[in-house]
Amino acid sequence: MTKPVNLREIVLGILLEITEEEAYSHIVIGNTLEKYQYLDKRERAFISRVAEGTLEHMIQLDYIIEQFSNVPVYNMKPFIRNLLRMSVYQLKYMDSVPDSATVNEAVRLAQKKGFYNLKGFVNGVLRNTARRLSQIRYPDPVREPLHYLSVKYSFPIWMLSKWVAQFGYEATERICKDSHMEKGTTVRCNLEKASVEEIILELEKQDIQVRRHPYLEYALVISHYNYMNAVSAFKKGWIQVQDTSSMLVAEAAAPNWGDYCIDVCAAPGGKSLHLSDKLMGSGYVEARDISERKVRLMQENIERSGAINIRAMVRDATVYDPDSYQRADIVLADVPCSGLGVIGRKPDIKYKMSEKRQQDIISLQRRILDTVQSYVRPGGVLIYSTCTIGADENQYNIKWFLENYPFKLENLDPYLCPQLQSRTTKGGYLQLLPGIHESDGFFIARLRRYVDE
Repeated sequence: MTKPVNLREIVLGILLEITEEEAYSHIVIGNTLEKYQYLDKRERAFISRVAEGTLEHMIQLDYIIEQFSNVPVYNMKPFIRNLLRMSVYQLKYMDSVPDSATVNEAVRLAQKKGFYNLKGFVNGVLRNTARRLSQIRYPDPVREPLHYLSVKYSFPIWMLSKWVAQFGYEATERICKDSHMEKGTTVRCNLEKASVEEIILELEKQDIQVRRHPYLEYALVISHYNYMNAVSAFKKGWIQVQDTSSMLVAEAAAPNWGDYCIDVCAAPGGKSLHLSDKLMGSGYVEARDISERKVRLMQENIERSGAINIRAMVRDATVYDPDSYQRADIVLADVPCSGLGVIGRKPDIKYKMSEKRQQDIISLQRRILDTVQSYVRPGGVLIYSTCTIGADENQYNIKWFLENYPFKLENLDPYLCPQLQSRTTKGGYLQLLPGIHESDGFFIARLRRYVDE
């Protein structure tokens, strides 16, 4: 007989691993749900809802806790801090859970884990919160606009300040709001294996909801499925999980028949496979990444898709490869970045990132560009992309690159749908913003190496 599990204890374990050990939320939650596949669908949904919701709203939850606690959140023991966070999330956002159950279960969990002397503290904070939740005064949007955005949407003020300076207050609020919106999963259809219509029919046979994406005819948004590995179209290699913003990278690259392509930071491999599909069995794609584990995962995706003109291999993008010098028709440099464009799917990013850490990332991005630009043949194309927003890692990097290397920006409009064409795309780059565009936040620039240097 299977031993009964405490769902809240599982959630607390997830939160401690993410907030205290700096593990990635999507990996921890995914691994946990896989471990507890045998649980009822509603129980698994409770685990993901409370874990993800607590992470999404963490700054706001801390603000609420500190209205009723004489101990600042950052001075609490990690176990108590995260227990209060997940409990306040349930009190504020989950009407289906009785307040008394939330409070009582939190007290029991504190006692079970050896915090007997703190169970009165937990009980007091949560009972006061439940009783006076509607009376809490939040920052005023007129007098404290950044503090208001920070508490309402749980974004750090330093990040908001940069975005407001670049995009304006209204656009920044739309970006923040979008990170809390429920979205489906975007998938790319493998047209070498099946038509879009066949794929839609296959998905609908499993009662999966499907809609076409407005930017690309082979992109679909799916929802109401339980587990991707159980989706027949995925198992057959007919679809690849990939955001539309990422699909636009291969569109911008626009490979010609027989092109030799190098994707220098390829994991999990979606862009490399997309290039492979667009080459229609011709040419060759090298999907490179730094870790054996990532390369193994890419190889699994390659085998599932049945692609024959692509190979995954271990390579460090910061280490010069003399065998690649000026050989590639196309180099994809989807470099490591702050990831601020995908906060809607990975909410812990906004707490782990700092201005200092971002500067370290920019240095790494420039080291990679300095190395891999030499792989592009004269007349060849370099695609620079990131899954972040903000000029520091995007426009400023491109400006630096053009000042130091023999490349020029090229018009992106021929490769984009009319909805995405703008003054900047004519100039050679596209900045996608969540809440403004129907995609993740993403940056793409198309650069061509001069023939005569």
